[in-house]
Amino acid sequence: MNPYPAIFSISSQKEFEKITLKVFRHQYDNNKVYQGFCTLLKKDKSNVKSIAEIPFLPIQFFKSHDILSSTNPIQETFTSSGTTGTLTSKHLVTDVTLYEQSFQNAFSQFYGNIEDYVILALLPSYLERDGSSLIYMVNDLIEGSNHPESGFYLNNYDELIHTLIVLDSSGQNVLLIGVTYALLDLIEKQSFQLKNTIIMETGGMKGKRKEIIREELHTILCNGFGVQYIHSEYGMTELLSQAYSLGNGIFECPPWMSVIIRDTEDALTYVDYGKTGGINVIDLANINSCSFIATQDLGKKYPNHSFEVLGRFDNSDIRGCNLMVV
Repeated sequence: MNPYPAIFSISSQKEFEKITLKVFRHQYDNNKVYQGFCTLLKKDKSNVKSIAEIPFLPIQFFKSHDILSSTNPIQETFTSSGTTGTLTSKHLVTDVTLYEQSFQNAFSQFYGNIEDYVILALLPSYLERDGSSLIYMVNDLIEGSNHPESGFYLNNYDELIHTLIVLDSSGQNVLLIGVTYALLDLIEKQSFQLKNTIIMETGGMKGKRKEIIREELHTILCNGFGVQYIHSEYGMTELLSQAYSLGNGIFECPPWMSVIIRDTEDALTYVDYGKTGGINVIDLANINSCSFIATQDLGKKYPNHSFEVLGRFDNSDIRGCNLMVV
């Protein structure tokens, strides 16, 4: 149960800050792992008066601990992909309707009515395992579109090519959401000149191809699909919200989500707009787990609250924070 139903109706920065501090106090009281982490940093409810003072839990804790701020039964367990033998993250979700509200509201905010689109999903590496939060989201979007042509594609590229060309040339709005390497595979089989289709990449080569920088990737995809911009989704197992980029790799958050950029050498301080650092995410939809997460991604934030993702930390542990064991 969401103790703060106003999360999805936040309409100002002041309101966001007020609810964020309430959520911090709620999670401090109800999440033993998070409270233990805060205690190590000598932070508690009484001495945290602003967002800048809230501790952000290193994302690796989702690999080693059950991160819960609720005693309700687990409805869904989302897991990250990982190579054999590595620990994977698990997000224990006690109220899956929060996730559904989050991605449905965010999609509507950025793209409008879901029923205006046919949703084509090229997500082979996600489809081939259980527990993907991305598959859960896209499946719901496919169902919400109410189009018989909407659906998942695994390795049936020829069928996808035919469907995409027919739909686009008929004037139908299409959203093709795909994992990066599969989108590259698709345009190697067929080049397109799409007029009514949005291409959205979810990032990651998943070990299938050599990683390349975003500018180069988006140029290749723009040329291959015949579109002006490549859209992107920024989400992860540990979050119940997503940020979206409508082009040029600049992401925006829905009103209940925000990012802060931390210093790469001192995890407890923040850097100015336009400077590179580690991405900390506030996700108020994570009310029943932890809303304050220090990711392993590098990025920059801009004065209009948009941000850019520049890559990941070189090493697996976040530098500047040696408080990894609670």
